[in-house]
Amino acid sequence: MIRRAVPLALRTLVREWHSGELSIVLLALTVAVAALTGVGFLVARIGAAVDLQANEVLAADLRLESPRPIDDRYLIEAEARGLAAVSSTGLISVVFNGDDSQLSNLRAVTSGYPLRGRVMISDVPFGASRPADGIPAPGEIWPESKLLAAIGAEVGSELSVGAARFKVTRVLITRPDQGATFADLAPSILVNAADLPATELIQPGSRVSYAALFAGDQAEVQRFRTWLSVAKTPSERLLDISESTPQVKTAIDRAGRFLSLASLVAVLLCAIAVAMAARRYVQRHLDSVALLKTLGATRAFTLTVSLLQLLLIGLIAAIIGALLGFAAQAGLVAALQDLLKGDLPPPDWAPVWVGLLTSIAILAGFALPPLLQLSRTPALRVLRRDVGPPPLYVMLAFGPAIAAVLFLILWVVRDVTIFLAFVLGLSAFLALLAFAGWLLVRLTTQMRGGVGVAWRYGIANLGRRRVESVVQLTAFGCGIMVLLLLAVVRNDLLADWRKSLPSDIPNYFFINIPPDERTAFIDFLRQQGAEVSRALPMIRARLTGINGRDVTDATFENPRGRGFANREQNITWTSELGTDNRIVAGNWFTEQDIGKPLVSVSTEVQEALGLVLGDKLVFDVAGETFVASVASVRKVKWDSFQPNFFLVFPPGQLEGTAGTWMTSAYFH
Repeated sequence: MIRRAVPLALRTLVREWHSGELSIVLLALTVAVAALTGVGFLVARIGAAVDLQANEVLAADLRLESPRPIDDRYLIEAEARGLAAVSSTGLISVVFNGDDSQLSNLRAVTSGYPLRGRVMISDVPFGASRPADGIPAPGEIWPESKLLAAIGAEVGSELSVGAARFKVTRVLITRPDQGATFADLAPSILVNAADLPATELIQPGSRVSYAALFAGDQAEVQRFRTWLSVAKTPSERLLDISESTPQVKTAIDRAGRFLSLASLVAVLLCAIAVAMAARRYVQRHLDSVALLKTLGATRAFTLTVSLLQLLLIGLIAAIIGALLGFAAQAGLVAALQDLLKGDLPPPDWAPVWVGLLTSIAILAGFALPPLLQLSRTPALRVLRRDVGPPPLYVMLAFGPAIAAVLFLILWVVRDVTIFLAFVLGLSAFLALLAFAGWLLVRLTTQMRGGVGVAWRYGIANLGRRRVESVVQLTAFGCGIMVLLLLAVVRNDLLADWRKSLPSDIPNYFFINIPPDERTAFIDFLRQQGAEVSRALPMIRARLTGINGRDVTDATFENPRGRGFANREQNITWTSELGTDNRIVAGNWFTEQDIGKPLVSVSTEVQEALGLVLGDKLVFDVAGETFVASVASVRKVKWDSFQPNFFLVFPPGQLEGTAGTWMTSAYFH
C-alpha cells in the first residue's frame, strides 16, 4: 500500500501546493523550528565553551581540595599511573611594603603548575601580558598589578609576607584557577611552595586550603578518579570539569530555558496556524477522498497519502528551519561578540534533532486529527454533498494537540514544578481568552444590522466561522500576553534585584581577624568613617554523625546532602538574629539557651540533610566532639553582603576553640 501511495502523494503534492494550505503549514513549521533551533544552537555553543574552558578553571583535569594537608600518597599514586601532579596551597595574608599593607590571596605552588591553562605575567604593572614559562624561583614573588598599586610597589621591590621577605620579579596578570569566592576578592600573589614555611603564616586557627592537581590521558584520569573517590577522606573534595563551574552552567541553563520559553510563543502560534490550515485542507479534499473511495481506495490508503505529504513537508520545514536557526544564532553571536569574549566552538547536531521532533510533534498534534477525520469520509458523498465524515471522539480531536503542547512545554522547561504551574496558569488564561473571544464575536454579530454593507458581510463571515474566529483571537491574545509577560518579568527581575541591594550595602570585607584584635580593629574602622556590620567568629568543623549514626553510612534523598556531610563547615556562634535571617521553624536562642548544646541550621542544610527539629548533630571541632540539637531553621538572605553561616550555635559552648573573626563594612 505504501508503495502505491508514495507516487500518488508526490504527484499530487505539487498540485496541492498552489492551493495555499500546505504552503502555510510549511511556513508555520519553518518558523517554529527556526525559533527553537536558533536558541538551541546558541545555548549549546556557549555551554560547549564553558566545558572546554572548565579544565583551565581547575588548572588541571582533576583537583582534590582539602582544609588539611593532602597525603603524598595521592601524588605518588598519580605519578605511578603516568599522570602529572602538582600541589597548591592557598591562604589569606597581608603583604607589607614598608608601612603600606594590603590583604592578599597567597598561592604557593610547586613546579609544573598549572597543568592546564597558562599563568599570564608582565614586566610592569598593568602591562601587556605573556605566558609564564614556570613558577617564581625561591625568594621571588609575583603579585597582581592592583596589589602593587595599592602599596606603592613595583618590579624590583622587596615585600614582606609573614616572617619572610621576597623580591618582586614579575607582575601576575591572571592564573587559571582564579576563583570567584569570598577569598578571591583579594588580589593574588604567586610564590614558590618551598618558601611557604619561611613565612610562618600557617598557625593554629589559620584558614588554609590545600589542593592536589592531576592531569594526563583522559581514560587514565577517569580510572584514577575512581580510585581517588574511594581512597580520599570525607573532608577532601574531588572536583573535575563537570563540577568546576556549576554556577555558570546553571545560569546558562536558566538563560536557555528563558529564551526557549520565549521561542515557545512562536511555536504555539505556528501550531494554531497548522491546525487551521489542516482544517481548511480537509474541507477542500472531502470530495476527492470520496471519489477515491468509489474507485476502490481504502481508508488506510487515503490517510497514508495525506500523511506522506505532511511528513515530507515536515522534513523540509525541519531542514530549512534548522538552517535559518543556525543563521540566526550566528547573527546573535556576532552581535554579542563584545560580551562573549573569545571564539565559541562550533555547535553540535542536537538542536537539529530538536527541530525535527518539534516539526513532528506539531504535525502529530495539530494536523493529524483533521486528517483522521478526512480519511473517514464516506463514498456516498459523491452523490450527496451534504454527507460528511463523522465527527471524531473528543480525545482524538483534541488529545493529540494537548499532548503535543504539553510535550513541547516540558521539553523547554525541564522542571516538573514549573511545568505544572505553567500549564495550569496557561490553561486558565486560555479559557478566559476563549470566553472573551466568544463574547466579542457574539456582540459583534449582533451589530451587523447597524453598519454598512461591506462591514455587514465581514461581520456575517465572523458569525459563520465563529469557532475559527474565537481560535484566532485566543491565539493572538496568548501570543501578545506571553511576549508582554516576558518583557515585564525581565524588567522586574532586574528592578527587584537592584531594590534588594540598599545604598549602604557593605563594600569592604574583612576576614582572619585575630580574636584579641577584634575590638580594636572594629573601632579603627569606625574611626575611619565606616559603617560596620555585625562581626562573627568563625571556626572549622566537620559533621560526623546525625542522631547517633555516622554520616559516612547515611543516605540522603537530596543530592546536596552528601556534599554537606563530607565537607568541613564554617560555623559560628551568636545570640543575635540578623535582619537578613528569618526563623521558619523552631525558635531562636534565648538567654536561657546560652551554653546549651543547640544549633540553628539554614534551610539549605535542613533540606539537604533531611533534618527536623530535635535531631542531634555530632561535630568534630579541632579533634573535640560536640553534640548539638537542632533548635531552629533559618531562611538566610545570602545576598545581604553581611557575614552569614549555615550553622549557628549559641554563645558559651565553642568560645574556647581557636578561630578568627570576620565582618564587613560600608565606606562612603
